[in-house]
Amino acid sequence: MNKRDEFLKTQKILRLCTIDKKNFPHITPVWYRYSGKKIHIGTNTKSQKIKNIKKNNKVSFCVDVGVNAPDIYGVMSKGIANIIVEMPKTKTIAKKILLKYFKTLENKSAKQLLDDTDCIIEIIPEKFSIWSY
Repeated sequence: MNKRDEFLKTQKILRLCTIDKKNFPHITPVWYRYSGKKIHIGTNTKSQKIKNIKKNNKVSFCVDVGVNAPDIYGVMSKGIANIIVEMPKTKTIAKKILLKYFKTLENKSAKQLLDDTDCIIEIIPEKFSIWSY
């Protein structure tokens, strides 16, 4: 596995950028899962990011770490976002995302997040930009 994919699989926060109804960027830190080909983000259909994607499904994202060289590394990409609402597929993907952040889905917060997740944002990255210092 290359460094970029390993990095994306292990980091915790992705900043997702969508475009709002006034054509301004809307950046949201989100939990995510990277499969090596796709980014999955669990959310709720009432969220602003979903409203934005329904109007314009072009998105970009950034995952980065570090403040001092040589520990600065980041990955940025763009792509087309699709919204998955089919059950049980949505819950299956949501569980995989949550298990990246919780040891078990029996955790109270994990249960609440799973209950609140009724859709998945799926992004297939088109082009990556990587930086390292």
